[in-house]
Amino acid sequence: MRIKDMMYVALFAAVMAVLGLLPPIPLPFIPVPITAQTLGVMLAGSILGARLGGLSLLIFGIIVIAGAPLLSGGRGGLAVLASPTGGYFLSWPIAAFVIGYLVRRVSTRMNLWKLLLINVVGGILVIYAIGIPYMSLMTDVPIGKAIIGNISFMPGDLIKVVVASLIAIRMLKANPHMLYQASSRSHKA
Repeated sequence: MRIKDMMYVALFAAVMAVLGLLPPIPLPFIPVPITAQTLGVMLAGSILGARLGGLSLLIFGIIVIAGAPLLSGGRGGLAVLASPTGGYFLSWPIAAFVIGYLVRRVSTRMNLWKLLLINVVGGILVIYAIGIPYMSLMTDVPIGKAIIGNISFMPGDLIKVVVASLIAIRMLKANPHMLYQASSRSHKA
């Protein structure tokens, strides 16, 4: 891995840590708060691509599990995995990878609408597909109730999709080879 790639990975792990400084918004009817960190997941996948975006979130996750209190609300350590939010946290590297993979697939024909759809698929559907069953399992809440409870996240997550897509499309237009360079290097490694 080139030093430039390592810097991008570290930068997006740091972006996740900074987003963790924003306080969580607790909801009275579900044990999972609203946080800003899924915005970082979408940005990492959209800008860095599958390999580097997923790697940045994997490294961030390892640092959190090692005990660094970088999650919203100052949480960190192995206890995160035993909490209702553990599935969402575990989904982040996968979601960033999926977003990056889909962005790469359409990179020559990229536009805002496609990026919005990609961030909905990776940044919402993938995270919910892993997080909701995990939360249901950890809290003994039936899966149907867990799904209904997660509807409250949808407006905020859609705002994050728009923000991440607008930022990523501007960055990719400013440097169109950024994603291509990250993807081509990952095939050589």
